[in-house]
Amino acid sequence: MGQDIKLTAADDFQFGAYRADPAGSPKGAVVVIQEIFGVNHHIRSVCDRLAEEGYVAIAPSIFDRTVPNFQSGYSPDEIAEARKFVANPDWAAMLRDTQAAIDAVANVGAVGIIGFCLGGSVAFVAATRLSGLKAAIGYYGGAVVRFADETPKVPTQLHFGEKDAGISLTDVETIKVKRPEVEVFIYPGAQHGFHCDERASYDKTSADIAWPRSMGFFAKHLRK
Repeated sequence: MGQDIKLTAADDFQFGAYRADPAGSPKGAVVVIQEIFGVNHHIRSVCDRLAEEGYVAIAPSIFDRTVPNFQSGYSPDEIAEARKFVANPDWAAMLRDTQAAIDAVANVGAVGIIGFCLGGSVAFVAATRLSGLKAAIGYYGGAVVRFADETPKVPTQLHFGEKDAGISLTDVETIKVKRPEVEVFIYPGAQHGFHCDERASYDKTSADIAWPRSMGFFAKHLRK
């Protein structure tokens, strides 16, 4: 359904992306921000799924500045390797590349953003700092709490697993207190990565609630 394309950021850096287009007239567009595992099979499948929902979906490869076309699976060794990319993340660069992806689909109509893991945090910061968005959704973004003093410029929805070993419920409560305008959902028993059906932490019950909830949020806010 999708294809690999090239994008150009404001600093003229060229990088890769995956784009999937719906069969009919698009409802709008959604930028998909990767986990630490790159624009891999799972992120591409999320784009394809969004295209089936009627959206143009585009996933920028925000690690291309470090390792072009990095893609990883979910074995313990692969997870350890992928974590090296976020030991000291370049937020400014990731946001430049995210803005380029937003701009690339702006002609489609209303643009939303959805991100997972690292991408969940990027999606939140994009909602507070970038232009051209109408809605933002973040799944289990561990750094969101660090940016919780910033106010999203667009409607924002966040999803967290109750049993996420990397994101404490204390942090989630901090986000809820500081950002009462943001929709925050906690999924009982769910771990980090609960939405990804390729990970051991996949929780079908939670994922089957979160995805329709996300699609409903986009349907409400990504109107032409």
